[in-house]
Amino acid sequence: MDSETDMVRQIRALDSDMQTLVYENYNKFISATDTIRKMKNDFRKMEDEMDRLATNMAVITDFSARISATLQDRHERITKLAGVHALLRKLQFLFELPSRLTKCVELGAYGQAMRYQGRAQAVLQQYQHLPSFRAIQDDCQVITARLAQQLRQRFREGGSGAPEQAECVELLLALGEPAEELCEEFLAHARGRLEEELTSLEAELGPSPPAPDVLEFTDHGGSGFVGGLCQVAAAYQELFAAQGPAGAERLAAFARELGSRYFALVETATISYILTLTDEQFLVQDQFPVTPVSTLCAEARETARRLLTHYVKVQGLVISQMLRKSVETRDWLSTLEPRNVRAVMKRVVEDTTAIDVQVGLLYEEGVRKAQSSDSSKRTFSVYSSSRQQGRYAPSYTPSAPMDTNLLSNIQKLFSERIDVFSPVEFNKVSVLTGIIKISLKTLLECVRLRTFGRFGLQQVQVDCHFLQLYLWRFVADEELVHLLLDEVVASAALRCPDPVPMEPSVVEVICERG
Repeated sequence: MDSETDMVRQIRALDSDMQTLVYENYNKFISATDTIRKMKNDFRKMEDEMDRLATNMAVITDFSARISATLQDRHERITKLAGVHALLRKLQFLFELPSRLTKCVELGAYGQAMRYQGRAQAVLQQYQHLPSFRAIQDDCQVITARLAQQLRQRFREGGSGAPEQAECVELLLALGEPAEELCEEFLAHARGRLEEELTSLEAELGPSPPAPDVLEFTDHGGSGFVGGLCQVAAAYQELFAAQGPAGAERLAAFARELGSRYFALVETATISYILTLTDEQFLVQDQFPVTPVSTLCAEARETARRLLTHYVKVQGLVISQMLRKSVETRDWLSTLEPRNVRAVMKRVVEDTTAIDVQVGLLYEEGVRKAQSSDSSKRTFSVYSSSRQQGRYAPSYTPSAPMDTNLLSNIQKLFSERIDVFSPVEFNKVSVLTGIIKISLKTLLECVRLRTFGRFGLQQVQVDCHFLQLYLWRFVADEELVHLLLDEVVASAALRCPDPVPMEPSVVEVICERG
């Protein structure tokens, strides 16, 4: 009974909620009913419009079919007429070409004239056997010759800037002028403009104090000379890229010559400015002689050279110290058969690479000799090729009839003398070459003071091969590394009672694994 009573109560509650819901949404139900009625009316109208549209499309299709049938016979004639019209326009352009070229030359629109000539040149060449086309071609050649003459005159006058000169060169190259001659003239005109900038900078320095502000001086030089040199270099590379390495070397020599003069002026301006500040801070009596600026510049350059030479010696001695300790602290007579490159050799390569990166931030690359394509493998041939066997075979054979010391002395007579402490130039290659020469010369002298067993000699062979794989790329002449490492192995062989070298393939595998 309780459950029935509860159910009746819930039913009444649901009925009440339903009535409330209907009452509250009565307006919405009415609005939805109206909307549905309107939609029915709209759809009826839309169906009528679609029927009319279908009727109209049928009419249009019928008209289109009639028009196509009517014009079908004339379609080919219209196509032919269109082709003839296009051909007539081209012929009209060809017949008007001489007058157009003449007008362009008179107005100085040389680029437009070359574009006209380029559009018509292939057609005139193809139909030059026809008298009318031959006459047009002859007229165009006369006008083009006059254009080339005006361009050459404008180019040789040299009164314009680098962009205008580059445009003249580009047009002359398109006209078939010799590139070598244009290249020389282009650099000659550029030299004249840049030397005017240098003369202006020299005039700012003046023969006597006060010196100009060094920041203003460098700003003037950067916006004038340096900017002009960059424009010349960019235009040259774009115009004469076909010249190849010879053209690039000509540009490099041009830039080095003028650049050295500019930096000499910057150096003079800096020192003059320092002297001016010194005079302001310290009252110098007139009776005391003052060191000339030229002398101070020369002393500054010499000081810079000495500092760079000292840096090379210090870095070379740091690497030399590692190599010396690695040779002196090892028992080479009882060394085990080599299986790896010694860690000190890897450290030498790592330190040399770090120095290369450090010096490269300050100096340009420098000049290298032409390198062979297999430079990374030539160390292997130094120690295992027929040339090496011919040089050291007697020392490797205990019963050799010839004295090994005599052989060594004969070889030294014909080998190239290496100046370890040669002057260092202000470029990265020269600095690295000096450091590597000091390091390898130290290794050579340390090897000459030790006695080696068979496996000790083989370890030296492996280490030198590993050094050659990496050090050749840092020096100016790769043959220098070959000679020094060759001497290291030769000296170790002479100091070995049982000189049996390791097989070349084994050396290569060990170095690649290392």
